[in-house]
Amino acid sequence: MPYRIDIPIPPDDALDRLIQLGALDIEAVHGGIAAILPDRVRPGDVAGALGLAGVAVSRAVARDNGSVWLLSPRAVRIAGIVIAPQEGPAPLFTAARYRACAPPGALRLTDSTAFGTGHHPTTALCIEAIEEALAIDVSESVLDVGTGSGVLALAALMMGVPRATGIDIDADALRIAAKHARLNHLADRLHLLPGGPDAVEGTWPLVVANVLAAPLVEIAPILVRRVGGRGRLILSGIPESLESEVRFAYLRLGMRHIRSGTRSGWTVLVFQASW
Repeated sequence: MPYRIDIPIPPDDALDRLIQLGALDIEAVHGGIAAILPDRVRPGDVAGALGLAGVAVSRAVARDNGSVWLLSPRAVRIAGIVIAPQEGPAPLFTAARYRACAPPGALRLTDSTAFGTGHHPTTALCIEAIEEALAIDVSESVLDVGTGSGVLALAALMMGVPRATGIDIDADALRIAAKHARLNHLADRLHLLPGGPDAVEGTWPLVVANVLAAPLVEIAPILVRRVGGRGRLILSGIPESLESEVRFAYLRLGMRHIRSGTRSGWTVLVFQASW
């Protein structure tokens, strides 16, 4: 498991050396440096690379259900959206060398247990695909399947979609998504419901589902029925190795494959209804 190190008086080249060691995150802290290192790098090797007698080691905190490792919440820019922590000036990067602040109007999220901080590659891939779809045609509504923190639905609303529906089987996720909608003054445009795609009726011109590959294959028949005529379907949460399996599950149901995109081993699939 990744771990945190703290260096009160770092050498001048500490940042570069930590990056070379594969640090997952680096942050300026009280005049020193904190970093998260993967467990394949031993603390002794870190100390040796930095020319130090030793480094202070402590537990690192995982975010996005253990898939993202960050020292503290921070802002991130994805396409035209900045996603930022609830409080404070929300620096995009907190290492002094990369300091920049989130602009007014950023999408604010709390530091919660729900998936969707904006830092996972699948979230970024989905938001970019949503922006791409809306550049072609601004949909009247979007269905967000497995809404988690609500980040995708809220990003779509900020991009100009008038209404969004978010569904999730996790009651805590729905509670957190509702909190985020209120925080961003979007509660009147986001409708949240418990359950999967069989818990709603009707169709949407834009449907997005960032879950896992196995559920995406399992729910494919009902999910396809939620896509309106010539509508778009965006799927992610798919490891690159399973891209073809998920893609064929939807091709067999008549969806037309528009494109695939991959980042850091994760894939997004974009389809259009052929009816």
